[in-house]
Amino acid sequence: MTPEQINALIKNRRSIYPQHYTGQRVDDAIIEQMLENANWAPTHKFTEPWRFKVFTQAGLARLASFQSELYKKVSTAKGSFDELKYEKLATKPLQASHIIAIGMKRDASKRIPEVEEIEAVACAVQNMYLTATAYGVGCYWGSGGVTYMEEAKPFFDLRPDDKLLGFLYIGMPSPDFKTKGFRKSIKDKVSWVIE
Repeated sequence: MTPEQINALIKNRRSIYPQHYTGQRVDDAIIEQMLENANWAPTHKFTEPWRFKVFTQAGLARLASFQSELYKKVSTAKGSFDELKYEKLATKPLQASHIIAIGMKRDASKRIPEVEEIEAVACAVQNMYLTATAYGVGCYWGSGGVTYMEEAKPFFDLRPDDKLLGFLYIGMPSPDFKTKGFRKSIKDKVSWVIE
């Protein structure tokens, strides 16, 4: 790739939500390439903390059932149950071709600050985002639902010290879906020190 192509790929990456997916299944080979590219993210001391669990086909219904029922159990106990949120958790996963649960496996020695492990996982997810963009596949990283519930961790093969960092929803975007990206100027976010 030329620098111009890389710049365009980065600039054209977008979060594309399930309501904009066609229902067409993404080829598993693309998902595998996204995961392979995620594995090449930067990692301090080579801890490679990213862990992924891929849900597709009937697995999407299993995820939907798990998260909606866990939400119902936990929120009912706290007196904060919301029927609309429950329904969304039970149906939204079924709009995707694949969903990748994003986990951070804490280094057992804890020789690295936890935030650095989370940052490494975020880099891995960005690699997946860019790969999806290159293949014309839509995705978005959501952190709602059961993401921060301790009770969810065993379902995703995570230990108490690990973190569930959300879900990457993946699908083929509708051909008529267009979104224009925007960012404030980088000049407002950078200062240079030259002396």
